Formats: sequence, C-alpha cells, structure tokens
Amino acid sequence: MTLDPMNLPEAPIAREGFYLAHFLTVKDLARSQDFYVGVLGGRVIREHPIYIKLANSWIILNFGGGPTPDKPEVFLEPPRDLNTFSSFLNLRVADIWACYRQWTAKGAHFLTEPLDNHGHETRCYMRDPDGYIIEVGQYTQVGIDAFKKYAERT
Repeated sequence: MTLDPMNLPEAPIAREGFYLAHFLTVKDLARSQDFYVGVLGGRVIREHPIYIKLANSWIILNFGGGPTPDKPEVFLEPPRDLNTFSSFLNLRVADIWACYRQWTAKGAHFLTEPLDNHGHETRCYMRDPDGYIIEVGQYTQVGIDAFKKYAERT
C-alpha cells in the first residue's frame, strides 16, 4: 500500500520539491520535546525519532550516535561548548515582546530581553534544554523596507 501524503498534511512528505526540517541531537528526548511543544507550541506528529511541527517547519529530535552507512565518519552529539555555534534556529515573530513574555512565563531562558539591532529588527536569543541557541526576531519597518527594495530590483 502506498501512503498518500495528502492524507498526512502535517508530515514533511514532499510530493515534489522539498521541505526543510531541522534535526537536533539531544541528551533527553522528553525534556526537549517538552520545550518545543510546551514552550514554543509545537505539535508531535511522529515518535522515534520525534518529529515536531513547529509553525511552518519541523524539528526532528533524536539522540546522537556514531557513524552509519549513509554518514560514515560522522558523529552526532549535543553541543559541547554552549558559547560556540555555527548555526541556530531563527524564529521570525509578529510580536516579539508578547513572545518573550509568554515563552519566559513557560520556562524559556533568554540571554537578554529583546534589543534593537541597528534599526532593522528587534531580537533576542534563548537556549533550548540542550543549550542550542534560538534567535527570536521581529522586523522593524526599516527591515521590511529593505525586503521591499530588493523585491523591486529583482
């Protein structure tokens, strides 16, 4: 029997093109699931590994491990150094102060309150239970105008 992806509207099953999902290697699946569901409002759509529908994207949570046939010589593990990263999640929100207050009340740990970033956006960063950095930002009119200006040129 072939599954019809249209009967699984929340699953990242592409009929054409592709979807983007972000995989996070975590220490404690339940704790990480609680954060992405309980604090950020995601919804679990599969277990083992855990797929969470988060706004218009997906987070995949699983333990780390050693090499596999499709990724020889690659080891997956949660961050060792909580102050050095090469990538992070970036959440664009409609009301940064409402998100900051709501997510703080639900247990999110922010590094600072929302701050102005050179007039283009207001942003702040939080950590998930494994220490991953998540940027939360809201564009200002200056930032929105920069997108409009680029769109007019192309």
